[in-house]
Amino acid sequence: MTHRSSSRRRLAAGAALVVAALVGTAACGGGGSSKKEGKDGKAAGFNAAVDKLAGASDKKGGELKFIGTQDADSWDPQRGYYGFMWDFARYYTRTLVTPKPAPGGESSTVVPDMATDTGRISADKKTYTFTLRDGLTWEDGQPITAQHIKYGIERTWATDKISGGPLWLMQVLDPDKKYKGPYKDESKDKLGLQAIETPDEKTIVFKLPKPNGDFLQMLALPAASPVRPDKDTVEKYGQKPFSSGPYKWVSYEPNKGLELVRNDKWNRDSDPVRKALPDKITVKLTTNADDMDNRLIAGDYDLDLNATGMGSAGRQKALQSAKANVDNPQTGFIRYAAFPKTVAPFDNEHCRKAVILAADHTSLQTARGGPEAGGDIGTSMLPPAVKGYDPGYDPFQLKQGKPDEAKAKEELRACGKPEGFKTTIAVRNNKPPEIATAESLQASLKKVGIEAQIDQYDGAQSTGIIGAPKNVKAKNYGIIIMGWGADFPSGQGFLQPIADGRFIQESGNQNYPELNDPEVNKIFDRAIAETDPAKAGKIYQEANKKITEGAWYLPFTYEKNIIWRSSRLTNVYTADSYNGRYDYASLGVVK
Repeated sequence: MTHRSSSRRRLAAGAALVVAALVGTAACGGGGSSKKEGKDGKAAGFNAAVDKLAGASDKKGGELKFIGTQDADSWDPQRGYYGFMWDFARYYTRTLVTPKPAPGGESSTVVPDMATDTGRISADKKTYTFTLRDGLTWEDGQPITAQHIKYGIERTWATDKISGGPLWLMQVLDPDKKYKGPYKDESKDKLGLQAIETPDEKTIVFKLPKPNGDFLQMLALPAASPVRPDKDTVEKYGQKPFSSGPYKWVSYEPNKGLELVRNDKWNRDSDPVRKALPDKITVKLTTNADDMDNRLIAGDYDLDLNATGMGSAGRQKALQSAKANVDNPQTGFIRYAAFPKTVAPFDNEHCRKAVILAADHTSLQTARGGPEAGGDIGTSMLPPAVKGYDPGYDPFQLKQGKPDEAKAKEELRACGKPEGFKTTIAVRNNKPPEIATAESLQASLKKVGIEAQIDQYDGAQSTGIIGAPKNVKAKNYGIIIMGWGADFPSGQGFLQPIADGRFIQESGNQNYPELNDPEVNKIFDRAIAETDPAKAGKIYQEANKKITEGAWYLPFTYEKNIIWRSSRLTNVYTADSYNGRYDYASLGVVK
């Protein structure tokens, strides 16, 4: 979340980082002030749903009403990359395995979904065999087969038509990219990807060139969900996906809203994961974030689809008048500055350290929104929800919250710039907290002689501006302000895309420092081959130390948000697997 940050991790703030807005249409049933008891239920209390269950219930019925300010990048399961889309997609998609429907860190494990178990793994850890459950059906009642799952996964390879989604499965199953996707597939059944075998309709086998400890996490992403070839509308599929889950699409108007109703062909006995409590799910999209917050507080809607946190006015109002409806979870994102090594003098470790030590970390936290709306001061490049995080690890003493100007000046002398230097901070023009952090950093750096000008660029064009290393160098962007959330809660899902040299891209790059250290890359390889998550976490900790102590990044905050939950909601809890968002597939409403 991240957006996923125009990808789910980067964009969704829980992903990479979008402020978004989908809004459920005006409601049938319910309504009235969310603070009222009785028909609308009773607010569970401040932080009642953070890493724990609030409002346990199995009552079916009613309309669950989302509102938001950002539409999905795509509702196509193979194309969507926003964090909230991945969470929402489980209403209409299923996968072989899925995050455990449980609060907090428990959700980081995967459980069987369409498969009878989490796979039979060969001794060399390179072959995974799954058997499908009985009773799996599409929204028209036809059975879901192993071939449909393979076809859906193959769509990821068709990057000329199915663009924008996560590429993990392609990278792991076909690292040389020999397969060209189903639309260029010359085999009769369009199932020519050799790394996946489907000996019959109930069996699917994955053959990995080398072991990957997070392969099951990748199979839990919507990109691994089935698509039926006769229902594949290619680029248009995201406008009305064909459902394999408990809800099906009724209507969708981009940037306006959508409506899902029960899929009467969904077989509850085949699905041990989804509660499927509401009768209807609506999303209303608006462009006015303040109005969205007001409508939430008034009880017109149940929750913010995007989960990027209430704005300052709404936050203040909610905390003062309806704190029992508010949660303040970790989002799984780190907000940070990155130092591209191609831009002098950031090719010098001491110049990078000078910036980290000169920064006022309390001021940066305040710029992000303070301890509640911004988050805890970050001390390294692994967030608390990822195995390998060590709360005591703080090599630059950032937690003390103040600049160390004397040490910063020592580092400037060590990098041959005793009087300081000039540089440019690149920041998105549509993210006020990021602009505020750029201004905070600019003011602190000036005190040690570093003159930083701020360049606000079009946030919608991040991919080709800060994501293009040639442009970064040409514009002298020595400091890039951004944020990142995990695609899945492991060091591979969080740290590798932003610190492994093999992930540097000419466009859409996320490894902004262009860090390509053979030692770091080897640590990633060791960690990925380790299938025990605890042992892998220890190895990712080694990578984190090299990246943090190499001063490639300045972490600002381990992000937290203030999010709203209506008094009508039942089965509410935040889940690490969704970057601190509520687990949407478990929610119900009091009618």
